[in-house]
Amino acid sequence: MGAEHGMHIGFTTLVVVVAGLVAQWVAWRIRIPAIIVLIAVGLLLGPVAELWGGILEIDSEMPGFQSLVGLGVALVLFEGGLDLELREFRRVGVHIRRLVVLGPPIAWGLGSVAAHFIGGLSWPVALVLGAMLVVTGPTVIQPLLRHAKLNQDSASLLKWEGIVNDPTGVLLAVLVYQYFIYSGDSGSGVQVLLDLGKAIFAALLFGGLGGWLIGKVYARGLVPEHLKPPILMALVLIAYELANLFQHEAGLLAVTLMGLVMGNINLGGLEDLRRFKENLSIILVSALFIVLTASLDVDVLKSMNLQSVLLIIAFLLLIRPLSIWLATLGSGMRHSDRKLLAWIAPRGIVAAATAGLFGPAMVEAGYTDAGQLLPIVFGVILVTVIVHGLTIEKVAKQLGLSAKHAGGLLITGANPFSIAFAQSLGNAGISVKLVDGSWSALKPARLAGIDIYYGELLSEHAKDWVSLHHLNAVLCTSGNHYYNALVCKALAGEFGQHNVFQLPASHTLQNKNRRLERQQRGHIAWQSDANSAYLNELLAAGWETQLTRVTEEYGISELEKDLGDDWILLGTVDKNGLVNLNSPEISLTIRNEQQVMYFAPPRQRKPAEGIESGMQVSDATD
Repeated sequence: MGAEHGMHIGFTTLVVVVAGLVAQWVAWRIRIPAIIVLIAVGLLLGPVAELWGGILEIDSEMPGFQSLVGLGVALVLFEGGLDLELREFRRVGVHIRRLVVLGPPIAWGLGSVAAHFIGGLSWPVALVLGAMLVVTGPTVIQPLLRHAKLNQDSASLLKWEGIVNDPTGVLLAVLVYQYFIYSGDSGSGVQVLLDLGKAIFAALLFGGLGGWLIGKVYARGLVPEHLKPPILMALVLIAYELANLFQHEAGLLAVTLMGLVMGNINLGGLEDLRRFKENLSIILVSALFIVLTASLDVDVLKSMNLQSVLLIIAFLLLIRPLSIWLATLGSGMRHSDRKLLAWIAPRGIVAAATAGLFGPAMVEAGYTDAGQLLPIVFGVILVTVIVHGLTIEKVAKQLGLSAKHAGGLLITGANPFSIAFAQSLGNAGISVKLVDGSWSALKPARLAGIDIYYGELLSEHAKDWVSLHHLNAVLCTSGNHYYNALVCKALAGEFGQHNVFQLPASHTLQNKNRRLERQQRGHIAWQSDANSAYLNELLAAGWETQLTRVTEEYGISELEKDLGDDWILLGTVDKNGLVNLNSPEISLTIRNEQQVMYFAPPRQRKPAEGIESGMQVSDATD
């Protein structure tokens, strides 16, 4: 029996992990938020499959289920805390303070009133539900931000609110829950205040001080590099459990604070730790959403009544907009950001886990209507994730908070060729940003009206002020081959390994003892001899960047015949303005209705009659 049970656990784990990663990939391919696909997969594997005998054997009441969910959420919140950089807070701090200080109590009050008068819940249950739904979980917000490609300030507001309010909402729900569970005891209000103080102390001790000490130990080299990520993961879980032992449900607050501290102490190698945690977080979020959705009981879903449905609609259309309006009143926040925040508030795993824990416990304590907590919370999760997930990109674009098309090019290194190339792309309606640390080198680009950044791209200032959300590829063209490689490696995590390119090294750097291996640089752009000096020579000889649309009548073979031998294929631009650069190390697929970018002498521009060609083609982003 034990062996059979173990086999079931192993099979369930395998199905959850594989299904989660497949769902993430499918969502990426069809360009919708991954959370929507994950919930759909969870419902199919759980409640829907249950009608035919079930696929996964997951029961939210089985021993250890809530503990495992809690550990997973703790790691996700720690990873979110690592991403909370104080320089973001300094830039939009007054707005963030409004969201994380005034936002939760306002949302709690309005949500509780709605739960009582619209949902028909008793005041104790209504107050607990209002506290649970204060959160806008990072498990949902972070994937949506990656999908919507918001500008930095708007993304910072949603990110800070989601990550900070998540443990705040849980702690508030715990305190309200404890107050009513122990309300028969004298001095229960004093006990709640003591519990709050203990939770804050536990977070400061195990999270704040613990994170600072870990940072000091890591900075002194007392832990080898290959052990830092796994040891850190273990220490995060230890801090979570210790804080929970000290005060019930203080663990999430502690690990969030630990991540915030470690992310802001200038720790060397932090990017490697972030990458490890982000990879782990993707697996955990995928698995947690599928497990929690699959564990839903069909009878629980059937218990939803009309009042519950009206309450869910109220949370979506009334409570959130009113909470944001009141919390940001007189703050000076842009109206577009206030509108976006008023609409986007998806709930996630933390709300579901809290409802699964407190609902049955309150029913047991005599609050019979607490049985509605779980279906209402899951209803809010399903509705907000689907509605907000499908609309965030469109709403952000309409409000001017994200790129119309995230398909432009980031170019580093100002030289005659890169400036002429950037100007040509700009004339064709393609977004370009040119970066260089030399003011004089950027002068021709400024005069040409090119979007520039004067400074070091890898600096802290650039992280704050260089907006990259509308760009999808990087081209490094400076004369320093090793610097180009450094930039490509630094930006590969954000743009993807397949979207970072650099010009090839000069012939003197291509000998064996000076050549960089593929793992240490970006992809070579265009062809192995197309280095910066060579391209500038061709430019001086009259070569130009040209674009020609290929069709069924005039394909790439016809274009190649017209151009002859002297030309360089630069890449393609699709109908959405997405730039794809050519490289001898990556196969470039050219499809009909794409524009082909090439570098060639003007005399060789001989496309067939009636075919759009040259820089007159400016509808790449139509």
